[in-house]
Amino acid sequence: MFRGTFTALVTPFRDGAIDTSAFEKLIEAQIAAGITGIVAVGTTGESPTVSPEEREQLIRLSVTTANKRCQVLAGTGSNATHHAVRDTKTAEKLGVDGALLVAPYYNKPSQEGLFRHFKTIAEATSLPIMLYNIPGRCGVDIGPDIVVRLAKECRNIVSIKEASGSVERISELLARLPESFTILSGDDSLTLPFMSVGAVGVVSVASNLFPAEVCALVHAYQSGDVKSAEKLHRKMFPLFKDLFIEPNPVPIKTALGWHGAMSNEVRLPLCEMSESNQARLRKTLDEFVRDK
Repeated sequence: MFRGTFTALVTPFRDGAIDTSAFEKLIEAQIAAGITGIVAVGTTGESPTVSPEEREQLIRLSVTTANKRCQVLAGTGSNATHHAVRDTKTAEKLGVDGALLVAPYYNKPSQEGLFRHFKTIAEATSLPIMLYNIPGRCGVDIGPDIVVRLAKECRNIVSIKEASGSVERISELLARLPESFTILSGDDSLTLPFMSVGAVGVVSVASNLFPAEVCALVHAYQSGDVKSAEKLHRKMFPLFKDLFIEPNPVPIKTALGWHGAMSNEVRLPLCEMSESNQARLRKTLDEFVRDK
């Protein structure tokens, strides 16, 4: 169901409000570059500081702008199960192709609590679901036993965005999951290592700015051109790392602002990059563009 290159879209703001024009142009740029799909209001889209009304607006804009030209996923995860159910149902009504459900954050549920959380959401929708495991942000890990159990008991839980940083985790999951269940990298820098052991793509931050290049890396590996994929990985690796020298999505929004795509505005508690990190990121971007 889900494989290839998906962009975790940023949410452009201007003077505190959503910049709908910049958002639509961002989506058009993704489609023109051959992206498989887009993810609206995920972590990169600053979902914690987006209101329910804004979430609905962004999902609707994503669906109407994409107009079936790529897959559209909506970030509908929450640390309150009933909120996640509500938002997933709303996204389904708006016409998305799937839901991305991050692990509940802060309240640190047990593994049994995680299972019940995701199962409750899955039973409330017919949408295909991609789980999102990012223990570094959420403080809780969706363990392999729970992923396997969910895949067995919930037919619409079909994929996972894995951001644990562990290649070993990918190997373990693939050995235990149905062949139809897909794993995508949740870290740009680990896309190639994860694909080398069986992942089938990435949910990318870097592709907000360089969608064609990230698509090319994934496509090269999928088509068997491993040398080209390795070359692209090495070329983009410094960029992949420096887009996370401060909390995501601050660096990628800063870079998009430099390129004139949108304002670099983020919502508190996020704030602008330090001058030293801006200088480092600009240097990395300049070197990448010069070597293209």
